[in-house]
Amino acid sequence: MAEQQEQAAADAMMTRIGQVAMLLHGGDREEARGRFLDLWTEIGEDGDALHRCTLAHYMADAQDDPTDELAWDLRALSAADALTDGSTDARTDARIAEHQQSLAVRAFYPSLYLSLAVDYANLGRSEAARSHLRRARDTVGVLGDDAYGDGVRAGIGRLESRLDEEGPSGGAPEPTPGQTPGQGRGPGGETLGPPRQRP
Repeated sequence: MAEQQEQAAADAMMTRIGQVAMLLHGGDREEARGRFLDLWTEIGEDGDALHRCTLAHYMADAQDDPTDELAWDLRALSAADALTDGSTDARTDARIAEHQQSLAVRAFYPSLYLSLAVDYANLGRSEAARSHLRRARDTVGVLGDDAYGDGVRAGIGRLESRLDEEGPSGGAPEPTPGQTPGQGRGPGGETLGPPRQRP
């Protein structure tokens, strides 16, 4: 009985994160940031790693400052690492499968690494961007042949093209008119980062 209550509470948190993500995707970035911060406080720095990973991955997209976006993506990666350190149980794996449409935590990594690569590229740190892009490319095989997997692979290709155009010296391109800083957009306004799966 206690186990079922614990799982219900965990599922409720994923639902709440998903509701804020819908607000973010609807364009209300400021409101989403505030609500994500409230949920982050509720979860806690040492709270459920699945919750932290999911929330931080979305929270990164709500940032206006590329440095803040990087910080949140690093939190998401850290939480994913906590999920893969051997401490997950069958209930956590079931929640991951249900909420992330993935059978394993390792399916988080291509998107997480791509997000970090975009962050570093936007900050003009091309070597770090290329390093994380290689990690994304090395882990992309775990993704399915579906819209999400295709989106991540396309994001990798777009960022590779962008970095190739910039050359070895790197340097983020100037934002296009109307572009919000930290959104990971390419020169033509296209999204460079991965699509976020809905929780």
